[in-house]
Amino acid sequence: MSTGRRNKGTTMIGLSAVALGFALTLGVLAMRDTGVAAASPVPPALHGPYSTTFARAEDPISEGSKWVNGKADGLDWADVAVIPGLAFGKELGGHRPEPQNWDDSTAVLKGTWGPNQTVEATVHSVHPNQDDTVWEEVELRLRSSITRHSCTGYEIMFRCSKIPQAYCNIARWEGPLGKFTYLKNLGGSKYGVQTGDVVKASMIGNVLTVWINGEQIAQVTDEKFKTGNPGMGFFLDGATGLNRDFGFTSFKATDE
Repeated sequence: MSTGRRNKGTTMIGLSAVALGFALTLGVLAMRDTGVAAASPVPPALHGPYSTTFARAEDPISEGSKWVNGKADGLDWADVAVIPGLAFGKELGGHRPEPQNWDDSTAVLKGTWGPNQTVEATVHSVHPNQDDTVWEEVELRLRSSITRHSCTGYEIMFRCSKIPQAYCNIARWEGPLGKFTYLKNLGGSKYGVQTGDVVKASMIGNVLTVWINGEQIAQVTDEKFKTGNPGMGFFLDGATGLNRDFGFTSFKATDE
């Protein structure tokens, strides 16, 4: 998306406790006799990291059933597709009425991820000096989810252009198609991206931070979504048939 286009009884408990204590004592003695140590509790494992350079053509992206997609799973948004070496969006583009024009191509990793997440991707863009009538956007996603008719989480969007009307914006997706809240809007050529640029975003606690090529360019705080998964997305408006002209050539996500 872009600002240009869318701004039980006591007795029973006692007896049970005695029986449990006796059983535990026998268990410990048995382990001592056999030389087996009692196991310590193991905390649940975190999901990440996940890294890809999009080796195989897929529509929509799956990579061994590791992704959910905006159209295939969410119904109201567009999917992300892959040709070897490039992930790109399937959004139609053109000039369409709201909310249909907010159907960003979106893909989110499956699994249970820790809440503190970092995503990083390398940009591909053919038109670094595109005029202000076409919007090509690459997007990172944090704490996101896609289900039927619902897409939630945080989106960090970068315009694929180095013109003065370029931008980096941060938005919170609230669920239904077209329902989102801007948290940060930054405009100017320094906030746009071109081929080879590395975009990165993290959310640690309630703090969301954004970088381009290692330089921090934005930071916001928000409390709404405390869980969800990392992902990516793309947006096209003002033209059609340009989907493969911009996207990501690599993607990495970690959690803690």
